[in-house]
Amino acid sequence: MFGALQPASGAALTAPYTGRTLANWVDFLGKVERWIDPAVERVYAVMDNLNTHTAMDVLLFALAHPRWEFVFQPIYAAYLNLLEPWWKVLRSLALKGRRFEAWSEIEQAVQRATEYWNAHKHPFVWGRRRRHRVPRRFGIAATPNVTRIYSKPQVSWDRHSHSVGRRQRHPEW
Repeated sequence: MFGALQPASGAALTAPYTGRTLANWVDFLGKVERWIDPAVERVYAVMDNLNTHTAMDVLLFALAHPRWEFVFQPIYAAYLNLLEPWWKVLRSLALKGRRFEAWSEIEQAVQRATEYWNAHKHPFVWGRRRRHRVPRRFGIAATPNVTRIYSKPQVSWDRHSHSVGRRQRHPEW
C-alpha cells in the first residue's frame, strides 16, 4: 500500500500494490503526478530511506518531472513525516476491529476509508493536539507557585552517613 498526502488541503491518495517493488513505486509516483494539480509549481516528496526510493528509475522520474523534489527524512525519524500519523488514522478507519479473508477486502476497506477521509478532509497539521484530548492539567506532582529559600549546605560531621559536607535536614522541610 502506497499513500500520498497534501497537508495544506488534507487530500489523500492511496494505491494498493502486491509488493513494495521499484516498478510499483515508480507507477505510484506517476499516479501522484496525475493526481496533483498541474498548476502546482513545486512538489516536495518526503520519503523514508527505503532502497526503492533511491533507485535509478526514481532519479529518471525526477529528471522527467522537474517540479518534483525528493526529500529524505533522517534515519529513525519517522515522526518528521506527516504521512506517518495519517497512516495511523487510516489504519483506524479501515482496519481496526475487522477481519479480512482476502487481500481484495483489505484493498476495498482502505479505498473506502480514503474516500471517507477525502469527503471530510481538513488541513493536516503536524503536532496538533487531537480534538477529543483534554489538555493536561497540573497534577499532584506539579511544583506549587511559591518562592523557596534555601540556605547554604553546612559543613559538619554527620555521624549517620560518616561523611563531611552533607546537608543537614532542616526541621521545616
